[in-house]
Amino acid sequence: MCKLCVFAGTTEGRELVSFLAGQPVSVVACVATEYGQTLLPASDNLTVSAGRLTQPEMEALFAREGFDMVIDATHPYAALVTENIAAACQAAQVPYHRLLRSDTCMPENAVFADSIPQAVEYLNRTAGNILLTTGSKELHQFAGMENFAQRVYARVLPMEDSLRLCREAGLQPSHILAMQGPFTQELNAATLKALGAAYLVTKASGTAGGFQDKISAAQACGVTAVIIGRPPQHAGTDLEQTVDMLCGRFGFVPRQEVAVVGIGPGSRSMQTQEAREALARADCIIGAQRMLQAVAAPGQVQCAAISPESIRSAIGENRHCRRLAVAMSGDVGFFSGTKKLLPLLGECTLRLIPGISSLVYLCARLGTSYEDVVPVTLHGRENPILLPLSQGRRVFTLVGGENGMGKLCQRLTQAGLGSTRVSAGENLSYPEEKITQGTAQELQGQTFAPLCAALLEPVEAHPFTPGMPDAAFLRTDAVPMTKSEIRAVCLSKLALPPDALAWDVGAGTGSVTVEMALSAPRGQVFAIERKEEAVALLRQNLDKFHADNVSVIPGLAPECCTSLPAPTHAFLGGTGGNVAQIIALLLEKNPHVRIVATAVTLESIAALTACMQQFRCHEAVSLSVSRAQKVGPYHLMTAQNPIHIFTMQNP
Repeated sequence: MCKLCVFAGTTEGRELVSFLAGQPVSVVACVATEYGQTLLPASDNLTVSAGRLTQPEMEALFAREGFDMVIDATHPYAALVTENIAAACQAAQVPYHRLLRSDTCMPENAVFADSIPQAVEYLNRTAGNILLTTGSKELHQFAGMENFAQRVYARVLPMEDSLRLCREAGLQPSHILAMQGPFTQELNAATLKALGAAYLVTKASGTAGGFQDKISAAQACGVTAVIIGRPPQHAGTDLEQTVDMLCGRFGFVPRQEVAVVGIGPGSRSMQTQEAREALARADCIIGAQRMLQAVAAPGQVQCAAISPESIRSAIGENRHCRRLAVAMSGDVGFFSGTKKLLPLLGECTLRLIPGISSLVYLCARLGTSYEDVVPVTLHGRENPILLPLSQGRRVFTLVGGENGMGKLCQRLTQAGLGSTRVSAGENLSYPEEKITQGTAQELQGQTFAPLCAALLEPVEAHPFTPGMPDAAFLRTDAVPMTKSEIRAVCLSKLALPPDALAWDVGAGTGSVTVEMALSAPRGQVFAIERKEEAVALLRQNLDKFHADNVSVIPGLAPECCTSLPAPTHAFLGGTGGNVAQIIALLLEKNPHVRIVATAVTLESIAALTACMQQFRCHEAVSLSVSRAQKVGPYHLMTAQNPIHIFTMQNP
C-alpha cells in the first residue's frame, strides 16, 4: 500500500483527503490548527497531524514516514509554507506536487491591488467603513492606515490567536467579527449593510474560498471591492487534474461526483447561483428532455432520463465523465424523484442542491405564507385531497394530465366543495406565466395547461373528534352500525398515527371507516364489506365525509383481502365467523399489526378469547352503555347491549 502526505489547509485539500479516504492508501493529513482537524473525515486509513510545522520538522516527518508523494494543498497566500514544503521534499527526496486553486473570473468594476501596501495606499485616499476579509495574520499591515481603528471591521476566525492579532493591531472588540465560514452571498450582504461599509477588501482566493459570494454581495450592495492579487504559485494542477494524476500513478478508482440539482420552476432566473455553477461545471447532464433544453450548454454530454433506474443507468454508461448533474424540477426534497434515486447512487459522491419549489414560488406570487399548507400531488397519482379541504386545511397541489386542473375543479364542485377558492398557476416563472383565481365552481369549465400548480383554500371547515353523533351518518335498519361511544373507545384503542395503513373488516355503514380515515388523513384505509346493501351505504357515507383516502373492497374476508397491502392497524367489526382465519392473514401480512375487535355474542367472545393467546400484548374490555330515554315526565337510563373490545398486538 502506498503512502501519501497531504497538507490540507484548503477546501480543495479537504476534498482530496475525502477522496483518498476511500482508496487503498495510507494518508497523513497535515493541518495548522485543531479546528482544521475537525473538518477532515474520519477514516481508518487517515492520520491527522495538527499544528504548524517548520521546514526541519517537515524534513523529519518525510524521512520518518517514507511517503511516496507529498501534496501541497495549502492556501494560495501561504507562500512561505509552500516554499518550506517544496524545500523539505527536495531535501528528503520525496516527490512534491502542488494542488492549485482554480482561477476565478474577476469583476470589471472592482479595484485591484498587487499587494497589501498598495491596497492601503488606495484606501487612504477614500472615506467610509471597510470590511476586511483577508484574515488576521496580515492585519498588522493594515494597522498603519489612517483612521484604521475607526474605519476597519475585520472578519476573522473565532480563535484565540486571531483575536490576539486583532487586539495587537489596535482593533476594538466592536470592530472584530469572529466568525467561521462558509459565508453566503446573503450573509455577506447583510454584514455589509449592518456595518454601513463602503469597501470590501478580499484576496482573489477562488470559488472555494468564498470569493464569488463576497463579490456578488458587494455588487448587490453598491460596495466597492478591493481585490488583492494572488501571489505567483508553483507549477501544479487543480483538484480534478490532481485526482486524475493520482489514479493513473497509484491505480486509484475515481468516484463519480453526482450533483442532484433542483432547477426551480423552470426559468434560468429562478435557479440559485449554486445550481447554475453545478450545472455549468458538469461534464454530463441528465434529466427530462425539457429540462436538458433549459439548462444544458454546448459541449456537455446530455442524457434524457426520468425514472430513477434510467438515471442510474445513464450515470453508469458515462463512467468517463467525472462530474455529472441530474436536473430535477423544483426542489430536490419536494415531490421529487430524488428520494427514490439516492439509494441507487451509493457508489457516487453525492451532493444535493436545493431549488425553489413550485409551492414556494406560487405562494410568493400570491403574497401568502405556506407554513400551514398541506402539500398534495395529483400529477401521475391519486392522493387524498378532499379530506384535508373538508377539514379546513389549505392545500397545495400539483395537477397533471389533459386539463387536469379543470377536472379537479369539477370534482370539487361535485363533492360539495365548489366554494373552495382556487389559485391555479400555469407556466410558472416563464414569460407566459398565468395565474387564474376563482372558486372551483367558477373554474370547472375552463381549460388549463397539462401541468398546473394550485393553492386551494376552503371557506368552511368540519372539525373532527372521535365518536361523532350517530345521526351524522346515513343509515338503514338493515345495516348495523357501531354506535358513537363504542367508536370513540375503539379509535382510542387503535391509536392510529396520521399515516396509518388500516383495514376495517366488516365495515357496515362505514361509521368506523370514516373515523379511521379522518384520524389518518395522510394514510389509507381499506373498508372490507360482503353485503351489497351495506357497500352502497358505505360509499354514500364516504362521499358525505369526503373520505377519499378509503378504498372499498366488496367481498368476504379473508379471501378478498389476500392482495391488499400489509396493514399497520386493523379493526374487526364483523368477521362472518372467520375471525381466526382473518387474524392469521393479518399476522402473515404484518406480525406487528395492531388489532382491535368487537364482539357481542358469546360465540364471538369465545373465538376472540382463543385468538388473543397468540399475542404477547392483549387486553379485553367489557363496555356497557346506557342512554337516557323519556318515559312520561321522567327520563330513565336504558341499557344497550354490552360490547367486548379486544386489543391485540405483538410489539
